Amino acid sequence: MDSILILTILVVIFALAFDFINGFHDTANAIATSVSTRALPPRTAVMLAAVMNFVGALTFTGVAKTISKDIVDPFMLENGSLVILAALLSAIAWNLITWYFGIPSSSSHALIGSIAGAAISAAGLGVLNYTGFLKILQALLISPFLALAVGFLMMTLFKVLFKKNNLYRTNKGFRTFQIFTAALQSFTHGTNDAQKAMGIITLALIAAELQSTDDIQMWVRVSAALAMGLGTSIGGYKIIKTVGGKIMKIRPVNGAAADLSSALIIFGATTIHLPVSTTHVISSAIMGVGSAQRVKGVKWGVARKIVLTWIITLPICAALAAVIYQVLNLFY
Repeated sequence: MDSILILTILVVIFALAFDFINGFHDTANAIATSVSTRALPPRTAVMLAAVMNFVGALTFTGVAKTISKDIVDPFMLENGSLVILAALLSAIAWNLITWYFGIPSSSSHALIGSIAGAAISAAGLGVLNYTGFLKILQALLISPFLALAVGFLMMTLFKVLFKKNNLYRTNKGFRTFQIFTAALQSFTHGTNDAQKAMGIITLALIAAELQSTDDIQMWVRVSAALAMGLGTSIGGYKIIKTVGGKIMKIRPVNGAAADLSSALIIFGATTIHLPVSTTHVISSAIMGVGSAQRVKGVKWGVARKIVLTWIITLPICAALAAVIYQVLNLFY
């Protein structure tokens, strides 16, 4: 069998593995608040998230096209399949490490940093599509701050609207409402995060000259959606514990405000075809909600740990992917 075809098959397998891991790594964020407030039992929340992730993944393709052409030009990659394989191995390794320690790191940062690092290792700094790459970086950097602001404003609005309501009835109503927000959150996660694996597979197909456009084939869409749905069904309770309780004590009204805020930011990014870190958007929305409730109620030590991981993920994954590429290149 031709070595390029073998590499392409490996890329598809590892891209789907990345999506599967993303399912139990990142999707946990989407249901963390509804589980922590007991709006949904963990098993029910996980299954709801799995279904809504699958639906969301099948609905949009804009982010996938951005990943497939805006970081590097696939037609300029001489060892394109090897570059993509190295990037996937790096991103998967980082996701598993952070999942093991219960750190809500960004799969988006990991993947995008890894693609850039592997490509630079293969062909130098000139291989990057700087216009597209900087646009993606801006989306990754700005979106958490937007989520923080929207979360603050959303919680402030809820406080004004429901200040005269009975606390018990308000909590009961918002606990029911959280079923909807958890479903919405999971749907928007699928519209953005599942697209990344689709873009990677498409990038590999173009690099291997198996297709000549950035169109996302139906089998790619379905397989990536299935992989993320299955990964979600496994659950990610380590991440749920961190996001759902360690940042702040979450009540139903807080959870609903955070879910709505982050869903707005993620879906907004999806509509303009930009990948964002669903992990950091959700975590930032929770911090914004907590700040509106009581600044001292936010456990800023945990928040600093999340922000630190946010900062270091891109360069670490870029360096790791560069090393993996050089190792793989010795054998091909």
